[in-house]
Amino acid sequence: MKGWESHGESVEDLRASYAAIVPGDPVRLAKRTSNLFRPRTATTAPGLDVTGLDGVIAIDPDAQTADVQGMCTYEDLVAATLPHGLIPYVVPQLRTITLGGAVTGLGIESTSLRNGLPHESVVEMDILTGSGEIVTATPDGEHAGLFSAFPNSYGSLGYATRLRIRLEKVPARVALRHVRFDSADDAIKVIHEIGQTGEHDGRRVDAVDGTAFSPDEVYLSLAEFTDAPIDVSDYTGQDVYYRSIRQRETDGLTMHDYLWRWDTDWFWCSGAFGAQNPWIRRVWPSRWRRSDVYHRLVGLDTKLGIIRTLDKIKKIPGRERVIQDIEVPLEALPEFLAWFDAEVGMRPVWICPLRTTRAWSSYPLETGAIYVNVGFWGTVVVPADAEPGAVNRTIETKVHELGGHKSLYSEAFYDPQTFAALYGTEAMDQLRTQYDPDGRLTSLYDKAVRNS
Repeated sequence: MKGWESHGESVEDLRASYAAIVPGDPVRLAKRTSNLFRPRTATTAPGLDVTGLDGVIAIDPDAQTADVQGMCTYEDLVAATLPHGLIPYVVPQLRTITLGGAVTGLGIESTSLRNGLPHESVVEMDILTGSGEIVTATPDGEHAGLFSAFPNSYGSLGYATRLRIRLEKVPARVALRHVRFDSADDAIKVIHEIGQTGEHDGRRVDAVDGTAFSPDEVYLSLAEFTDAPIDVSDYTGQDVYYRSIRQRETDGLTMHDYLWRWDTDWFWCSGAFGAQNPWIRRVWPSRWRRSDVYHRLVGLDTKLGIIRTLDKIKKIPGRERVIQDIEVPLEALPEFLAWFDAEVGMRPVWICPLRTTRAWSSYPLETGAIYVNVGFWGTVVVPADAEPGAVNRTIETKVHELGGHKSLYSEAFYDPQTFAALYGTEAMDQLRTQYDPDGRLTSLYDKAVRNS
């Protein structure tokens, strides 16, 4: 636990690093790691020192709240809260996602149908603005506009140094049901039922996500948080979690292992590195079977061009990276999945229903309506003369057509007008004139589309 005194010292270090940046130069984080999947302009200029803002400040078990620094990972946050029988309302799937990153960049997980998105359990935030001031933003205070626009702003409105979040009381174990459907149409009926009643087949559903292996093989994984003495599985060793969805109708996990069930194999993407091969898995240290290690391997390949070289040997004409999370209205899910399977052909895909509890200006979703996040992560073969981002552009068009949005952690190709309409940048730009009058922070469009 960091404590308030240590937090104050780290904030002063941050202020000093801001003051050291040449006036007029852009302000950005001096951060070596990231969960983003879009290129960023390289720079050697000094950035904001956030090295001391990576922990939990304090936990109030009675109020069920935690004060957390912006660069604290969910892995460290859960390690601090779980001994109290508490977890954040929404814990994104990957260990090294930071709380500040999930709030300013959006996050999602299987409790999102019940609890919304991570920023919806934030009580207040201390935000370093582009002008170098630290303000405390709350839903209804002086800086309520900044509070509302901060989610999905990706640092274009500032950086959270401290967030106070609500915590949820949870038991020790999770009972799982993997329910198969022969079509997405059947699956969305059950999602709607759970959204209305919180139950399926007479049993409580505390969390729900799904996996579509094909248009006619869709599973919903229904989680019931329980203190009952159930048997639990271990997917940190030889067994792979996503394979169990097809193999087992019921399962059990500790709460800790349920929260990180996807991280060990980066959903199913560890297979690209051979980590699911039983022979390789036996000698691959378990401490290296985690999402941040795989992310670094992707970065190494980008730098060395290993896959490009292998593709040339195999005479593969070209390859496009398709790593995206999108949201569409619940009723549009069957059409999107059928279109995606026919036009892109990437399997499996992750599906996760969500429902927001209030309006957020920078990611406009209808309050109370059920949406479904679809996550797909990999590469597709394209012609040698294909336009850069051609597949991703068609996905953007289809998602827009269906009344959806996509997260901006990966590459985006929208024109300025479409982007402004989808992400509420007019209101964001007005806030930028108030909190960043000299334009020290990069705009959302420049970050997400121009990669600057």
